[in-house]
Amino acid sequence: MGNLTFRMLQASLLNPELYEEVEADTGATRQAMLVVIFSSLAAGIATLGTGGLGGLVGGTVGALASWLVWAYLTYLIGTRLLPEPTTEADLGQLLRTIGFSSSPGIIRVLGILSPLRAVIFLVASLWMLAAMVVAVRQALDYRSTARAILVCLLGWLVQVIAVAILLRLFAH
Repeated sequence: MGNLTFRMLQASLLNPELYEEVEADTGATRQAMLVVIFSSLAAGIATLGTGGLGGLVGGTVGALASWLVWAYLTYLIGTRLLPEPTTEADLGQLLRTIGFSSSPGIIRVLGILSPLRAVIFLVASLWMLAAMVVAVRQALDYRSTARAILVCLLGWLVQVIAVAILLRLFAH
């Protein structure tokens, strides 16, 4: 199991070799989960003034659930609907690579500087999306970055629709 801080830095630098490494390292699943937790805590700390402690806890739990759902959707879409001939992956590989793609989200803690929060969150979100595309491309053994982008977007769209439906059901 490699050094977590170094791995997070390499993931943030969009290093494809890092994503190949954590894809193959079954012991890195716990590290990937920690990255998701750290990233969501960074966002929660930045919004403590508006969301309070409940927002911090709820956001962290929500981020973990979102990570699991998005990884599963990405696995299904990437291996069943849009595989390339070289695609070989299991859910654990996607959990690890997608988890590490949350590494750039750590910068969201800087959003505690309230006037910059929106810009910092936007930059972090775009950076995390770019990292996820690299993570998916590597985990699914894609040659095409465009295919990885499509898989990420489809997974995101399905997740957004599912969350909207759940929110609507529980709002009444």
